[in-house]
Amino acid sequence: MSERKNSMISKEQLAFLVHIRRRKWAVRWIQIFLLAIFFILWEVAANREWIDPFIFSQPTRMLAAAEEMLADGSLWMHIGTTLWETVAGFLLGTLLGTLTAVLLWWNRFISDVSEPYLVVLNSLPKTALAPIIIVWFGNNQSSIILVALLTSVVVTILSVLNGFLQVDEEKIKLIQIFGGTKRQVLSKVVFPANIPCILNALKINVGLSFVGVIVGEFLVAQHGLGFLITYNSQTFQMSRVLLSVLILAFLSALMYGILTLFEKRFVKWQ
Repeated sequence: MSERKNSMISKEQLAFLVHIRRRKWAVRWIQIFLLAIFFILWEVAANREWIDPFIFSQPTRMLAAAEEMLADGSLWMHIGTTLWETVAGFLLGTLLGTLTAVLLWWNRFISDVSEPYLVVLNSLPKTALAPIIIVWFGNNQSSIILVALLTSVVVTILSVLNGFLQVDEEKIKLIQIFGGTKRQVLSKVVFPANIPCILNALKINVGLSFVGVIVGEFLVAQHGLGFLITYNSQTFQMSRVLLSVLILAFLSALMYGILTLFEKRFVKWQ
Protein backbone atom coordinates (compact mmCIF):
# COMPACT_ATOMS: atom_id res chain seq x y z
CA MET A 1 0.00 0.00 0.00
CA SER A 2 2.85 2.37 0.94
CA GLU A 3 4.63 1.61 -2.36
CA ARG A 4 1.50 2.47 -4.31
CA LYS A 5 1.16 5.70 -2.33
CA ASN A 6 4.79 6.64 -2.99
CA SER A 7 4.32 5.95 -6.71
CA MET A 8 1.58 8.59 -6.76
CA ILE A 9 3.98 11.22 -5.38
CA SER A 10 6.33 12.99 -7.76
CA LYS A 11 10.06 13.09 -7.14
CA GLU A 12 9.86 16.80 -6.37
CA GLN A 13 7.13 16.26 -3.78
CA LEU A 14 9.07 13.39 -2.23
CA ALA A 15 12.23 15.50 -2.07
CA PHE A 16 10.27 18.32 -0.45
CA LEU A 17 8.82 15.97 2.20
CA VAL A 18 12.29 14.59 2.94
CA HIS A 19 13.60 18.15 3.28
CA ILE A 20 10.82 19.06 5.71
CA ARG A 21 11.46 15.92 7.79
CA ARG A 22 15.20 16.57 7.92
CA ARG A 23 14.65 20.19 8.86
CA LYS A 24 12.34 19.13 11.69
CA TRP A 25 14.92 16.71 13.08
CA ALA A 26 17.68 19.30 12.68
CA VAL A 27 15.70 21.85 14.69
CA ARG A 28 15.01 19.28 17.42
CA TRP A 29 18.65 18.18 17.72
CA ILE A 30 19.93 21.76 17.76
CA GLN A 31 17.47 22.58 20.55
CA ILE A 32 18.74 19.61 22.58
CA PHE A 33 22.36 20.57 21.82
CA LEU A 34 21.86 24.17 22.99
CA LEU A 35 20.21 22.99 26.20
CA ALA A 36 23.07 20.56 26.88
CA ILE A 37 25.66 23.32 26.21
CA PHE A 38 23.81 25.60 28.65
CA PHE A 39 24.00 23.06 31.49
CA ILE A 40 27.63 22.16 30.69
CA LEU A 41 28.68 25.82 30.77
CA TRP A 42 26.73 26.30 33.99
CA GLU A 43 28.56 23.37 35.60
CA VAL A 44 31.97 24.53 34.37
CA ALA A 45 31.36 28.11 35.51
CA ALA A 46 30.41 26.90 39.00
CA ASN A 47 33.37 24.51 39.27
CA ARG A 48 35.84 27.21 38.23
CA GLU A 49 34.09 29.75 40.46
CA TRP A 50 33.27 32.12 37.64
CA ILE A 51 29.92 32.23 39.43
CA ASP A 52 29.23 31.61 43.10
CA PRO A 53 27.86 28.02 43.33
CA PHE A 54 26.24 28.82 46.67
CA ILE A 55 24.04 31.45 45.07
CA PHE A 56 23.69 30.14 41.52
CA SER A 57 24.02 26.42 42.37
CA GLN A 58 25.02 24.01 39.60
CA PRO A 59 23.50 21.00 37.76
CA THR A 60 25.33 18.38 39.85
CA ARG A 61 24.10 19.96 43.09
CA MET A 62 20.58 20.04 41.71
CA LEU A 63 20.83 16.35 40.81
CA ALA A 64 22.00 15.58 44.33
CA ALA A 65 19.06 17.54 45.77
CA ALA A 66 16.68 15.65 43.46
CA GLU A 67 18.09 12.32 44.62
CA GLU A 68 17.61 13.29 48.28
CA MET A 69 14.00 14.34 47.72
CA LEU A 70 13.23 11.31 45.61
CA ALA A 71 14.64 9.06 48.31
CA ASP A 72 12.27 10.42 50.97
CA GLY A 73 9.35 10.70 48.50
CA SER A 74 8.79 14.41 49.10
CA LEU A 75 9.54 15.50 45.52
CA TRP A 76 6.71 13.44 43.99
CA MET A 77 4.31 14.77 46.62
CA HIS A 78 5.15 18.40 45.83
CA ILE A 79 5.00 17.80 42.07
CA GLY A 80 1.68 15.98 42.37
CA THR A 81 0.17 18.77 44.48
CA THR A 82 1.16 21.54 42.05
CA LEU A 83 0.13 19.52 39.01
CA TRP A 84 -3.30 18.70 40.47
CA GLU A 85 -3.98 22.34 41.41
CA THR A 86 -2.83 23.55 37.99
CA VAL A 87 -4.91 21.06 36.01
CA ALA A 88 -7.99 21.79 38.15
CA GLY A 89 -7.65 25.56 37.75
CA PHE A 90 -6.79 25.20 34.06
CA LEU A 91 -9.83 23.06 33.24
CA LEU A 92 -12.24 25.11 35.37
CA GLY A 93 -10.96 28.40 33.94
CA THR A 94 -11.26 27.18 30.37
CA LEU A 95 -14.72 25.66 30.88
CA LEU A 96 -16.13 28.63 32.77
CA GLY A 97 -14.55 31.10 30.33
CA THR A 98 -15.95 29.30 27.29
CA LEU A 99 -19.45 29.05 28.79
CA THR A 100 -19.37 32.73 29.70
CA ALA A 101 -18.28 33.61 26.15
CA VAL A 102 -21.23 31.60 24.82
CA LEU A 103 -23.59 33.54 27.12
CA LEU A 104 -22.17 36.90 26.04
CA TRP A 105 -22.41 35.93 22.35
CA TRP A 106 -25.99 34.77 22.89
CA ASN A 107 -27.07 38.00 24.60
CA ARG A 108 -25.37 41.05 23.15
CA PHE A 109 -27.00 43.32 25.73
CA ILE A 110 -25.22 41.50 28.56
CA SER A 111 -22.05 41.54 26.47
CA ASP A 112 -22.20 45.32 26.00
CA VAL A 113 -22.86 45.88 29.71
CA SER A 114 -20.02 43.63 30.86
CA GLU A 115 -17.45 44.76 28.27
CA PRO A 116 -15.78 47.54 30.34
CA TYR A 117 -15.64 45.30 33.40
CA LEU A 118 -13.96 42.52 31.43
CA VAL A 119 -11.43 44.99 30.03
CA VAL A 120 -10.60 46.23 33.55
CA LEU A 121 -10.33 42.69 34.94
CA ASN A 122 -8.11 41.68 32.04
CA SER A 123 -5.71 44.59 32.66
CA LEU A 124 -5.70 44.05 36.44
CA PRO A 125 -2.79 41.87 37.66
CA LYS A 126 -4.56 38.73 38.86
CA THR A 127 -1.80 38.03 41.36
CA ALA A 128 -2.93 41.16 43.24
CA LEU A 129 -6.20 39.38 43.98
CA ALA A 130 -4.51 36.31 45.45
CA PRO A 131 -4.19 37.63 49.05
CA ILE A 132 -7.82 38.80 48.97
CA ILE A 133 -9.04 35.42 47.70
CA ILE A 134 -7.10 33.62 50.42
CA VAL A 135 -8.55 35.89 53.14
CA TRP A 136 -12.07 35.37 51.79
CA PHE A 137 -11.95 31.63 51.17
CA GLY A 138 -9.39 30.50 53.71
CA ASN A 139 -5.94 28.99 53.85
CA ASN A 140 -6.64 25.86 51.81
CA GLN A 141 -6.11 24.20 48.44
CA SER A 142 -9.43 25.48 47.10
CA SER A 143 -8.16 29.06 47.36
CA ILE A 144 -5.08 28.17 45.32
CA ILE A 145 -7.22 26.56 42.61
CA LEU A 146 -9.46 29.63 42.60
CA VAL A 147 -6.46 31.91 42.08
CA ALA A 148 -5.39 29.72 39.14
CA LEU A 149 -8.92 29.92 37.74
CA LEU A 150 -9.01 33.70 37.98
CA THR A 151 -5.71 34.10 36.13
CA SER A 152 -7.07 32.30 33.07
CA VAL A 153 -10.82 32.77 32.97
CA VAL A 154 -10.95 36.41 31.77
CA VAL A 155 -8.41 35.79 28.98
CA THR A 156 -10.49 32.80 27.87
CA ILE A 157 -13.69 34.83 27.84
CA LEU A 158 -12.21 37.63 25.74
CA SER A 159 -10.35 35.42 23.26
CA VAL A 160 -13.22 32.98 22.70
CA LEU A 161 -15.84 35.74 22.51
CA ASN A 162 -13.73 37.61 19.96
CA GLY A 163 -13.56 34.41 17.92
CA PHE A 164 -17.32 33.99 18.11
CA LEU A 165 -17.88 37.54 16.89
CA GLN A 166 -15.46 37.09 13.97
CA VAL A 167 -17.43 34.23 12.38
CA ASP A 168 -18.45 34.89 8.78
CA GLU A 169 -21.85 36.64 8.85
CA GLU A 170 -22.79 35.08 5.49
CA LYS A 171 -22.67 31.59 6.99
CA ILE A 172 -24.86 32.68 9.89
CA LYS A 173 -27.38 34.30 7.51
CA LEU A 174 -27.48 31.12 5.42
CA ILE A 175 -28.51 29.06 8.45
CA GLN A 176 -31.11 31.68 9.39
CA ILE A 177 -32.54 31.79 5.84
CA PHE A 178 -33.24 28.06 6.07
CA GLY A 179 -35.06 28.58 9.36
CA GLY A 180 -32.21 27.72 11.70
CA THR A 181 -32.52 28.79 15.32
CA LYS A 182 -29.88 30.64 17.31
CA ARG A 183 -28.98 27.39 19.03
CA GLN A 184 -28.38 25.76 15.64
CA VAL A 185 -26.27 28.74 14.53
CA LEU A 186 -24.16 28.25 17.66
CA SER A 187 -23.83 24.48 17.36
CA LYS A 188 -23.47 24.22 13.55
CA VAL A 189 -21.45 27.32 12.66
CA VAL A 190 -20.08 29.45 15.50
CA PHE A 191 -18.79 26.78 17.89
CA PRO A 192 -17.21 24.47 15.25
CA ALA A 193 -15.51 27.44 13.59
CA ASN A 194 -13.93 28.45 16.91
CA ILE A 195 -12.56 25.13 18.10
CA PRO A 196 -9.04 26.22 17.01
CA CYS A 197 -9.57 29.42 19.01
CA ILE A 198 -10.59 27.40 22.08
CA LEU A 199 -7.58 25.12 21.68
CA ASN A 200 -5.36 28.19 21.46
CA ALA A 201 -6.95 29.50 24.67
CA LEU A 202 -6.13 26.16 26.30
CA LYS A 203 -2.46 26.55 25.40
CA ILE A 204 -2.38 30.10 26.78
CA ASN A 205 -4.10 28.97 29.97
CA VAL A 206 -1.37 26.43 30.75
CA GLY A 207 1.14 29.14 31.63
CA LEU A 208 -1.44 31.36 33.31
CA SER A 209 -2.68 28.53 35.52
CA PHE A 210 0.85 27.69 36.63
CA VAL A 211 1.38 31.36 37.53
CA GLY A 212 -1.82 31.42 39.62
CA VAL A 213 -0.98 28.19 41.42
CA ILE A 214 2.59 29.22 42.25
CA VAL A 215 1.44 32.60 43.57
CA GLY A 216 -1.15 30.86 45.76
CA GLU A 217 1.44 28.37 47.01
CA PHE A 218 3.83 31.22 47.79
CA LEU A 219 1.24 32.63 50.18
CA VAL A 220 -0.45 29.73 51.93
CA ALA A 221 0.64 26.26 50.82
CA GLN A 222 2.42 23.65 52.91
CA HIS A 223 3.03 21.48 49.87
CA GLY A 224 3.78 22.08 46.20
CA LEU A 225 6.60 23.50 44.11
CA GLY A 226 5.68 27.07 45.07
CA PHE A 227 6.08 26.13 48.72
CA LEU A 228 9.44 24.51 47.94
CA ILE A 229 10.67 27.68 46.21
CA THR A 230 9.58 29.93 49.09
CA TYR A 231 10.83 27.73 51.92
CA ASN A 232 14.17 26.83 50.35
CA SER A 233 14.90 30.42 49.29
CA GLN A 234 14.42 31.50 52.90
CA THR A 235 16.88 28.81 54.05
CA PHE A 236 19.29 29.54 51.15
CA GLN A 237 19.03 26.05 49.66
CA MET A 238 19.34 27.39 46.14
CA SER A 239 19.84 23.97 44.57
CA ARG A 240 16.31 23.00 45.60
CA VAL A 241 14.93 26.38 44.50
CA LEU A 242 16.40 26.08 41.01
CA LEU A 243 15.41 22.41 40.83
CA SER A 244 11.80 23.42 41.54
CA VAL A 245 11.96 26.10 38.84
CA LEU A 246 13.31 23.62 36.27
CA ILE A 247 10.59 21.11 37.17
CA LEU A 248 7.98 23.84 36.68
CA ALA A 249 9.44 24.63 33.26
CA PHE A 250 9.35 20.94 32.34
CA LEU A 251 5.73 20.52 33.51
CA SER A 252 4.66 23.61 31.56
CA ALA A 253 6.38 22.35 28.42
CA LEU A 254 4.86 18.89 28.92
CA MET A 255 1.30 20.20 29.26
CA TYR A 256 1.79 22.51 26.28
CA GLY A 257 3.15 19.60 24.24
CA ILE A 258 0.17 17.42 25.14
CA LEU A 259 -2.25 20.15 24.02
CA THR A 260 -0.30 20.68 20.79
CA LEU A 261 -0.43 16.95 20.09
CA PHE A 262 -4.16 16.93 20.78
CA GLU A 263 -4.61 19.88 18.42
CA LYS A 264 -2.76 18.06 15.64
CA ARG A 265 -4.85 14.92 16.20
CA PHE A 266 -8.00 17.01 16.07
CA VAL A 267 -6.96 18.59 12.76
CA LYS A 268 -6.40 15.10 11.33
CA TRP A 269 -9.84 13.98 12.53
CA GLN A 270 -11.33 16.98 10.78
